[in-house]
Amino acid sequence: MVGLFSIILWIVGLFPIHILPEQEAIPVSQFEYLVDPGNEFTPEQIIHRKDFRELAKRIHNFGINSSSIWLRFRVKSESLDDQRKFLVINNSGLDEAHFYLANGEKILSYQMGGRVVDFHKKIIPTNKIAFELDLSGMQEADVYLKIKSNNSKIFSAYIADLQQVNYKMNLQNILFGVFTGILAGLIVYNLFLFIAFRDKVYILYTIHTILIWFAKSSIFGYTQELLWPSWEWMNVRSIVLFGSLTGISITLFAKEFLAISRYAPKLKIGVTFLVGIFVFVVLDNIFFSQMAGYRIYLLAIGLLSVFVWFIGFRVLRKGYLPARYFIIAWTVFAMGALVHISIELGLIPFSSFSVYILPLAATLQVILFSFALADRKSILESEKEKEQYDIMKVLKQNESLIIEQNELLEEKVKQRTEELEYTLHNLQSTQTQMVNQEKMASLGQLTAGIAHEINNPINFVSSNISPLRRDIGDLLEVVELYRKKGKLEFSPESQKEIDKLEREIEFEYILQEIDQLLRGMEDGAKRTVEIVKGLRLFSRVDEQDVKKVDIHDGINSTLVLLNSAMAGKIKVNKEFGNIPMVECLAGKMNQVFMNIITNAIHALLDHAKIAEPTLTIRTSLLGEKIKIEIEDNGPGMPNHVKQRIFEPFFTTKAVGKGTGLGLSIVYTIIENHKGTLHVDTAEGRGTNFIITLPIYQTTPYND
Repeated sequence: MVGLFSIILWIVGLFPIHILPEQEAIPVSQFEYLVDPGNEFTPEQIIHRKDFRELAKRIHNFGINSSSIWLRFRVKSESLDDQRKFLVINNSGLDEAHFYLANGEKILSYQMGGRVVDFHKKIIPTNKIAFELDLSGMQEADVYLKIKSNNSKIFSAYIADLQQVNYKMNLQNILFGVFTGILAGLIVYNLFLFIAFRDKVYILYTIHTILIWFAKSSIFGYTQELLWPSWEWMNVRSIVLFGSLTGISITLFAKEFLAISRYAPKLKIGVTFLVGIFVFVVLDNIFFSQMAGYRIYLLAIGLLSVFVWFIGFRVLRKGYLPARYFIIAWTVFAMGALVHISIELGLIPFSSFSVYILPLAATLQVILFSFALADRKSILESEKEKEQYDIMKVLKQNESLIIEQNELLEEKVKQRTEELEYTLHNLQSTQTQMVNQEKMASLGQLTAGIAHEINNPINFVSSNISPLRRDIGDLLEVVELYRKKGKLEFSPESQKEIDKLEREIEFEYILQEIDQLLRGMEDGAKRTVEIVKGLRLFSRVDEQDVKKVDIHDGINSTLVLLNSAMAGKIKVNKEFGNIPMVECLAGKMNQVFMNIITNAIHALLDHAKIAEPTLTIRTSLLGEKIKIEIEDNGPGMPNHVKQRIFEPFFTTKAVGKGTGLGLSIVYTIIENHKGTLHVDTAEGRGTNFIITLPIYQTTPYND
């Protein structure tokens, strides 16, 4: 009797939901609810309960708890025709939803929905929770719903026919497709960037974007629909599981993007703490209490939103410009996350738009993060270019300093040379005066004595120059070997110390200075020998730097000296023209011929495939100049070698077989004679050195 009285009160107290033919979707805006803390009430008991509370609003959040929530409302059909209507619950995250259709005290039908139900067994293939509302032959019926879930129990539902349900589902599927397309494009694009630049931040962004898709798809039930329709274990855990993995990925991405280790190293412990919380939530969700894990997950998302926001402003204040776009993107995400958390905890009323806040914020976030990555790349490239510019500026300053020092040294050498030449001129003048003043007998005795006294020490100097040059060359070869081996075997610290010492003592310039000093000693010795010879012949000392020389004699004497090196294997063609005597430094010109012809001999003898090695030397007159050509039919030189043959220390020979200074010296000698040196060569067709010299160095001599 009490049960019947309760039903009468329920019928009188609650207005039914009217279902009209061809009516649009009808929201369930008035219902009653009952909390079942022990999950112990049966449907038969619930029908007779009189402690339901009325709730007159479309959407209500029953919180995060272990209780079951019973809902009931009455539906009334305004047509006696069979109408196939459906009750659709908008919250796809409910674990269980039990549907009972009753008429009075009699339960007419029972259906079950939620994440625990196999997707293939649903009445309508949709990610929503849908029940068939069969009112055939009835005008009124009572609907009882029992909902149970480990996350927030937000109830929002509507009644509609199949066409209207499909329309709403198709609209949502289109939005989900747009969401998926945007994320897929960003994933592919940033994956290519990672492959191209090997920057860890791009792969972290890609992983985060993938997890964003899984997390939001789980909230809307698309992972159950598309990936694991029958996997109940995953379906009830996917929201927290993928949400926590997303939290881990975004934390690691923020750490890498914001360069926390560099700009905020003390805050790294906070990053580690947040990652630890999310890892705990994942493990708790898998092995222990899903409900407690969900509460901790919401708390961790809130902490993450505020903490990373704080870090972004911290590193931006320290001058890290890429943090600008990151803060904008994170602001969008943080606002969406905080609103979502507030709704889940019941702090903010739930609305039909609320369900889209977090996915929309996540979509804007990944798009803005993509802009932030592009801005970061641009800023880093600008900083790198500025750094390279500063390095080049310092190098140019060092180069200018070296040039100034070289010019100063050259000026000092020039001054010293002028002093030596002046001293030599005084000695020659003194000798001439002595010859003119003394008689032949006394002059002969005097010159013989001078020749004897000078000859012995100068012979000692002359004989020691070649061994000295050879010994120094050996030492330089050892030093060069140490340098090469050091680059391969010494530690980076040792290499830096060696490089620093070389720069301090100007090692490369010392090498050039040694060669110049040896040549100066050799030239001085030869000049002194010439003076001794002049004394012996009782000639007037009239030695000058520049004298008229028969170029053919110099070429012939050079060929005689190199005859043994040819070993009779090279044919020599001399095509001498009718040329006059040329003003030049004879010894220097002989050195030119010696170096070029020696290189030609080596090129011919080092390649056994040449059938008839031939060396051709031509001379001809070109107005006020002469032309000398030294040509061989050797292997020639490729273009990259040709461009560098006159560089000091450049050589194609093995270590110990050449210094790379020969052709550099030749080029300098010709240049000092106001002449030109050109090489005509190509790989496989020989080499031809073409020298042009002016006949007169200053003013023409009259014979």
